[in-house]
Amino acid sequence: MNAAEAMSFVREHGVVLMSAKGPVPRLTEFLAGEPIKGSWWGHPQGQQIFRVLQEFSDSPDILTCRLVLGRITFVHRRLWPALVRLADHFDPDQIAQVTDEHTPTGRHVNRAVPYPSWVPPKIFREANLLSEEEARGLLGVRRWTKGGNVGL
Repeated sequence: MNAAEAMSFVREHGVVLMSAKGPVPRLTEFLAGEPIKGSWWGHPQGQQIFRVLQEFSDSPDILTCRLVLGRITFVHRRLWPALVRLADHFDPDQIAQVTDEHTPTGRHVNRAVPYPSWVPPKIFREANLLSEEEARGLLGVRRWTKGGNVGL
């Protein structure tokens, strides 16, 4: 698997979890080609999965956030207008962009870019054209929220 295949997977599904179990597909399992028991780091393809995730996460078409169950979630750009249209219904932490920074000591640190700082102006314009119902349908909220309810 490579970053282009990972991008196609996220584009197709729209919202995917990186590795946590939940109501949407997991990217790490797609990359491994099978269910993963335990940590994906321990999987025989763990190093390859890491390389793909690193390359993939730099894409301008992917929002990394904690949208689903507070876990690392990837949202494809095609759904950003729907997410922005429904932003008032989510906790701010769910829609803050998560970035992975490398410290001088080599550690990885997650930093949050608060909503709406990460949103391009074009996405705001597109969001304004959507009704709330259209946005809910595009985002598929009922599929991945408990009872379809996050204040929606």
